[in-house]
Amino acid sequence: PKPDERGKHPRPHTMAAPGRLDLMATRRLEDVASLAAFDTSLTAELNTMWLLIGAILVFFMQTGFAMLEAGSVATRITNTILLKNVMDASLGAVIFAAVGYGFAYGDTSGHGVGHRVIGKTLFFLEDKDFSDGTGYLWASWLFQWAFAATTATIVSGAVAERVTFGAYLCYSIVLITLVYPVVVCAMWSSEGWATSWRDGDKLFGCGAVDFAGSGVVHLTGGVAALVGASVLGPRRAFLVNEIEPPEYGPIFQTLGTLILWVGWYGFNGVSTLYIVGYAEVAAKTMVCTTISAALGALSTMAFYTAMEGKDHEGKYHLKLEYANNGLLAGLVAITASCSVVEPYGAALIGLLSGPVYVSASKFLLDLGIDDVVDAFPVHGACGAFGVIMAGVLATPHNYGNAYFEHLSEKCSGIAYGGGGSMLG
Repeated sequence: PKPDERGKHPRPHTMAAPGRLDLMATRRLEDVASLAAFDTSLTAELNTMWLLIGAILVFFMQTGFAMLEAGSVATRITNTILLKNVMDASLGAVIFAAVGYGFAYGDTSGHGVGHRVIGKTLFFLEDKDFSDGTGYLWASWLFQWAFAATTATIVSGAVAERVTFGAYLCYSIVLITLVYPVVVCAMWSSEGWATSWRDGDKLFGCGAVDFAGSGVVHLTGGVAALVGASVLGPRRAFLVNEIEPPEYGPIFQTLGTLILWVGWYGFNGVSTLYIVGYAEVAAKTMVCTTISAALGALSTMAFYTAMEGKDHEGKYHLKLEYANNGLLAGLVAITASCSVVEPYGAALIGLLSGPVYVSASKFLLDLGIDDVVDAFPVHGACGAFGVIMAGVLATPHNYGNAYFEHLSEKCSGIAYGGGGSMLG
């Protein structure tokens, strides 16, 4: 054959034998099947890695809580408060492995007591229940344990300086063993009675939307903190108005707050539970988280400063603690709706979280309740507010992307024509 225009000899045309064609076709089918299997395996392992990264970020929040609390209590009990944080994570791991995860996500089928209320399987991390070849179920346990440890740690700062170490451990054990898992089972298990993660047969047709835990984690921890602080009574220094945080307090409080902000990207963003096919939902969730946190800090600073008014010299005083707690208030408030609102909705939630936090904090002071780190105003009040706002500002488009597209109109927020099902 003559050379082609590139000066090369074309490959001679040959007639392939039928047997060779069959072999080639078979090999191509095998290659396609192999690629499909590889794609499925890669998808599963990417989702596993996503959860592992999220678990690390959420667990890193323990560092933030430890620093925030150490900067808020008397120097003489710093060791005790830090030990409580370590025990929350350590005891929490053992309890959640043994029974907590099973109560939260185990099979709830059957009739009578426990139906759709508490799980009856997945105890003690048995290999047969968690080994699926991708590690996803193991990663899921790790991610959920980090959430459980966070719930328990919310309480430790609120009751600081007034509870014995043994009594606190008992409180933490009950919270992680029974209280938190039952709430998780109701809201996040696909079989729970109030879940929004089941397609069909849901409470009021939509279930209760709490994407990452404004209610499940923060309201639960905040109410537990309120009960503890109320029962224990105030510190003596609180009664005589002689509370003096340590000199290093502002440094630790601010570093702790910023570390919590970082960890919140795992808390909210990775609550998609998958990254393949959900990258846009995860990214938008993190953007909304950022906007709400920022507006929470600014609105709290402005609202608190305006309430206190000017001093005798006619000057306003801006206080660091207002910005720190306001930032956390904005983070807590957006956690329920972070995947279903638009950024302007997140801005409104963050803006309103400031007055919600300040009002709750002032109310506790009026009642004489000594909540050392304002755990209930930040986590309890703003957590409840966040769950409500999900039923107000969820857009049809975002709900469809994060949950079920065919329910996007029915289950959107009342501000977008929804029927109010998410508000009960």
